[in-house]
Amino acid sequence: MELKTPQDTLTIDPVAMNVVNRVAVGGKLHGELEFNGGLLVQGEVSGHIRVNGPLIIWTGGVVRGRIRVLGDLYLFGHLGAAGGSAVETSLECQGMAYVARSGVSTGSLSARRMQLYEGASLLGPFKTLRLGDNLPVLNDVLPDPSTN
Repeated sequence: MELKTPQDTLTIDPVAMNVVNRVAVGGKLHGELEFNGGLLVQGEVSGHIRVNGPLIIWTGGVVRGRIRVLGDLYLFGHLGAAGGSAVETSLECQGMAYVARSGVSTGSLSARRMQLYEGASLLGPFKTLRLGDNLPVLNDVLPDPSTN
């Protein structure tokens, strides 16, 4: 006897989601980065990163460092280095974190809400945030220019 369960479908529409930034396959960015509007990562991005919108880490894409997302996270690729420790990468998501079957997180993942799909791989720690929760490390993702 075979049991069939309904499959969840996750639809990505970059135009409707206001995803206006993209790091293509083979592209690499490193440093203190801020993106206004959503970001689609098909290549590699690392450093201190702030995304003012949704972050989509596509299959084959890799994001490492200290990341703050002021929208939703869609993880189809890698959060953190393959075989890396949770200390090396941490992401705070102010919206919903969707982790797909192909998604792998070796970093620390915090979000207001999480949706894990069958086969999702969370190898690092994760937690849900409550209103008023702030992670001190991630509140300083980008340095305050007035302190320079």
